[in-house]
Amino acid sequence: MKKALYKILAVIIFIAIAWFVFIYFVPYSEGTRSGELIKVSNRGVIFKTWEGEISQGISGAQIFSFSVLDKDNKVIEDLKEFQGNYVKVTYIERYASFVFWGDTKYFITEVVKETSPHFNKKD
Repeated sequence: MKKALYKILAVIIFIAIAWFVFIYFVPYSEGTRSGELIKVSNRGVIFKTWEGEISQGISGAQIFSFSVLDKDNKVIEDLKEFQGNYVKVTYIERYASFVFWGDTKYFITEVVKETSPHFNKKD
């Protein structure tokens, strides 16, 4: 009886580890998005995560929400600096997320300040 219980427990642990490895190493898609960076925040009660939003339209009707992993310090600092500006972000979309990673399935890996196609501002 104990052997069967240990085998069931081992299978459950193996499935949990396999799921974590799959979520961590296998991206669903990769790409870029552009828009006005309207929000960057460090939020959460137990697990603090970096979250942000990009407005992809003039009226703000299309919002792209994203997360940033804590280890990407350069991306976090660039996002804080570029807030309110037009940016292009490179992201990885995952099948799922964990509570300690962020609220979304989209994780920003790079951010670059761009010139807005809507306004001809010279910076």
